[in-house]
Amino acid sequence: MKLLIIEDEPLVAKNLEKLVQELEPSATIVSVIGSVKDTLTWFKVHQAPDLILSDIQLSDGVSFDIFQEAAISCPIIFTTAYDEYAIRAFKLNSIDYLLKPIDKSELSCAFEKFRRNKHTDRSDVYQGQIENLLSDLKNRVTTPKYKTRFTAHHQRSIVAVTENKVACFYRDEVIWLQTFSEGDSQRLITDYNSLDEVEELLNPEQFFRANRQFIVNKSAIESYRTHFTGKIELKLLVSTKEEIIISKEKAHQFRGWFELG
Repeated sequence: MKLLIIEDEPLVAKNLEKLVQELEPSATIVSVIGSVKDTLTWFKVHQAPDLILSDIQLSDGVSFDIFQEAAISCPIIFTTAYDEYAIRAFKLNSIDYLLKPIDKSELSCAFEKFRRNKHTDRSDVYQGQIENLLSDLKNRVTTPKYKTRFTAHHQRSIVAVTENKVACFYRDEVIWLQTFSEGDSQRLITDYNSLDEVEELLNPEQFFRANRQFIVNKSAIESYRTHFTGKIELKLLVSTKEEIIISKEKAHQFRGWFELG
């Protein structure tokens, strides 16, 4: 089996390679590519592989752009950390998907499905599924309705905090909301179960998932500095309980986000 990996996060890509080697030792990984542009260039000079493992969000766009421009008839296993609307579309069109972090047993099941179908000429089916997926996603494209008002506990009361007053959300046993307004800052307990849940509600142009502990508001960032290790340390307009460190792998993504708009 010849397999192409499309993934822009180096650590995730390495982990995928490792999992593939463990589950399918006879498989050949023909290339690991991290952008829409480079993938389109690759397909101009190479034949389609037997199978593609593709992230949705890449460094220069979304992988759907690849499949809109290149005629790809091989099966695709998509990976995603958050794209719930796309997941529903995958289910509808019977295209495999995996949620990050990639679970070894789920990847094994995806490979098993691939093996069951590989002896049947399903190129037309796969092409049709991709076309249906793209059409379905296009029809779903509307202005996203992100949450702009959040409730939290203050003493014995429930208070409402608007988006422009949220400095960050952070996890410390429970999920906290930290405010900022004219130098004042409050730490309020929310009823959210995880930062993943919060992240799905936020406008990604305004909020950034810095790490497992923090989601920060762009308006609350005073400055940042880059360590010699490549990691980024954020300084907010308010003091936080812990330092906010962005990994070397996410540093490029953060800089692009911070400079946008």
